[in-house]
Amino acid sequence: MNSSRRSRPAVRAAALLATVLLAGCAGTTGDPEGGEPELGPVEVNPSTATLALPMDAYTDTEAERIRMGQVQQALVSRCMARYGFTYEGVRSAEAPGAGAEDRHAYLFGLADPAYAAAHGYDRSAGEGEVAKPAPPPLSDSAYVVMNGERPGAQGGTAPDAATEEEAARVDSGLTAAGQKVPAGGCGREAYRKLYAPTEGSVDLLFTFGLASEAHDRSRQDSRVVDAVSKWASCMDKSGYAGIASPYDVVEKLGLEGDKGGPKAVTAAKADVACKREVNLVGIWGAVEKAYQERLVEEHAETLALYKRQREARFELAASLG
Repeated sequence: MNSSRRSRPAVRAAALLATVLLAGCAGTTGDPEGGEPELGPVEVNPSTATLALPMDAYTDTEAERIRMGQVQQALVSRCMARYGFTYEGVRSAEAPGAGAEDRHAYLFGLADPAYAAAHGYDRSAGEGEVAKPAPPPLSDSAYVVMNGERPGAQGGTAPDAATEEEAARVDSGLTAAGQKVPAGGCGREAYRKLYAPTEGSVDLLFTFGLASEAHDRSRQDSRVVDAVSKWASCMDKSGYAGIASPYDVVEKLGLEGDKGGPKAVTAAKADVACKREVNLVGIWGAVEKAYQERLVEEHAETLALYKRQREARFELAASLG
């Protein structure tokens, strides 16, 4: 055998390196005012668990999300107690801190080769079936206090308020235990106390909207379009023709009814292998980050306010124990 010949893995590695370098260079001509942004370093097949995106700083982790849900329930219970009702709320079956979180696991479709080989596209594998607890039954009078409307009322017609400051000026028209029922009831009051205490409160979905906008822009970026096209070509050669997007694999292959079966596992392994062959996660992750950075800069003032309000929520949570 001629030792000077490069092995197939070496050829692939060289091709991949060239792809990475080209992807990085492609951004250097981007128009910072509105065209395709310049890219920072483009990693080679990073794990999605290691991806750090700018909007992560404004987004609750799974453990924080669960904690905020518990705090909101506690605020509901305190409100109900003012009117003489004991309300424990729905006890969550979720346990914060159970294992490492990969918040970007499916941002670009399935990307973990080990998970693909073990579970295919079954995102619930290993979690088991957790029955959602039923809310505690409410008497008619407790229903009024909880929801700010009488049982059987047409939904959406009762007085409500977007913030606690506004709620102080809104009359629900209902009383219980000699007190005015808050606009929207205790359920809405708890939400407002936690997420919208003042009229200057930033909408809870604001940061989600920015992350979604960045992702939509990244999907149209020429560097991502090129990487996805190469992934689709690889899938075609692997026997999975006609799949234009990593988000369409399950539907296109009719795997909805058995996302973790042998057929799904085989497809998932090919899917992830093709992503790695073209460095889809590395390229798309760099592009996604660039668009998020642009939006963070554009909305710096609002995001700074949102961050302060988020920290205030955590302080409220700590004060409630």
